[in-house]
Amino acid sequence: MRSVAVAILRAPVAARTWREVGYTVTGTLLAVPTFAIALLGLVFAVLSLLTIGLPLLTGVLVLARLTVRYFRGPARLFLGWSWPNPPPVRQRGPGPVRWARAVLTDPGAWKALAYCFARLPLMTVATYIGGILVVGGLLSVSYSVWVHRFPDQSPWGGSWGLLAQGLAALLVFPWYFRLIVWLDRRLVRALLEPSPERSRIAALELSRAALRADAAALLRRVERDLHDGTQARLVALGVTLSRIERRADEPELRAMAAQAKGAVVEALTELRDIVRGIHPPALDAGLSTAIDTLAARSAVPVDVHVDLPQRPAPEMESALYFSAAELLTNVAKHAGASRIRLDLRALDGALRLTVTDDGRGGARPGSKGTGLTGLVRRSESLDGALRVHSPPGGPTTITVELPCE
Repeated sequence: MRSVAVAILRAPVAARTWREVGYTVTGTLLAVPTFAIALLGLVFAVLSLLTIGLPLLTGVLVLARLTVRYFRGPARLFLGWSWPNPPPVRQRGPGPVRWARAVLTDPGAWKALAYCFARLPLMTVATYIGGILVVGGLLSVSYSVWVHRFPDQSPWGGSWGLLAQGLAALLVFPWYFRLIVWLDRRLVRALLEPSPERSRIAALELSRAALRADAAALLRRVERDLHDGTQARLVALGVTLSRIERRADEPELRAMAAQAKGAVVEALTELRDIVRGIHPPALDAGLSTAIDTLAARSAVPVDVHVDLPQRPAPEMESALYFSAAELLTNVAKHAGASRIRLDLRALDGALRLTVTDDGRGGARPGSKGTGLTGLVRRSESLDGALRVHSPPGGPTTITVELPCE
């Protein structure tokens, strides 16, 4: 009890109290422009029903997301309190329209706008009532000093009554400001601070994207080392064995050299297949060119339509290339088709590869020898999906969708 009483008596002069007072007063001033942003957001939200306010509402929501850092500055300065930035807006596909759609459907932006709307009334009331408590308490406590200059009798019951009221106000105001700061923290955690689940998901998405990019870069380095190092040495070894074969006098020695040269040629063939499996050289010229190369090599005629506004990420390019190669091979081996249509485009925030054939149909994931199960796993590992529509008698349509990154 004694420690509680000491804490109550010390609260008016405690550093924490005046940091919270400074935070509240500063928060009132800083909340004025953000409240104006919130009002604009309300007006533009109404206008957006007529579509003319959508671009303006998008801009207001972008500003609202920036207020997360704007409000975090005073919190760090006065209270040593901070919170992370909201997760980035997930834009499904390139272009200003998709970006605006992502902003308009971002819950973090709307929550930040709601905080902008709620902060000014909270801080204004807090500053007004807190100011009354502090100023009124100080005036009441010092009544005996200034009453000689203003001799009118106080209606509150004299100097002793004013003294008691002043002391009560000065003892109460620190806890009042702590209540305001506590309410503000609750609002921040509800509206500005990302939930632990969202923060965790965002961190996992970023780490997985980084791992995918690192894996793609590592495979490219391995492909380069195999192509420029190991393959070149095997070629040099084959040339040396050819010279030995031509210069050897003994038939047995020539036969051994020829056999070794044949083994080197086989190793080179296998190595080239491995290199193409890691990173097809055709992808160096872009996915569109690589798809055209696949279509030209197909045993079944292929109509190719590619519409990509920008080059996809390397891991997406590789996945789409191998998916197209596997699907074209499946059609040639199993479908009995006479024509294939391959369509690759960016649509609705996704990269969509569609392969349609006029074969016998009946394809499904899990079918032996088709490789569709592997394509399903590859697509799902990149947050994509594979859909198969293949009724008996055909036609067969297989769609691979991967997210734009």
